[in-house]
Amino acid sequence: MKDYELMTIFTPLLSEENYKEIQKKYDSFITQNGGKIVSTTIWGLKTLAYPIDKKTTGWYWIVNFTADPTFIEKIKIQLLRDENVLRHLITKLDKYAVAYNNKKNNSLAL
Repeated sequence: MKDYELMTIFTPLLSEENYKEIQKKYDSFITQNGGKIVSTTIWGLKTLAYPIDKKTTGWYWIVNFTADPTFIEKIKIQLLRDENVLRHLITKLDKYAVAYNNKKNNSLAL
């Protein structure tokens, strides 16, 4: 099991309820494939640095999870097929990033 961070930008055409449903869909997709959600950060609707598909805003969502390296291809395919996803980035975290995220999450919990 490796540690990963997934940052996703969803289309701004989604309502807040649809945005939350999509988050739950990907949370369950990760857990059903043997992954474990470590933390989730919801940034909400933000302005993009540059237009993507003529859209200037997007719903940002970041999830840290642990999973088998073979799962990453599955989730990439799922994200590329989803028309609600403008962009996504999956990053493999090293031990220093994991320690930083744990420290950050513990300070937010207080």
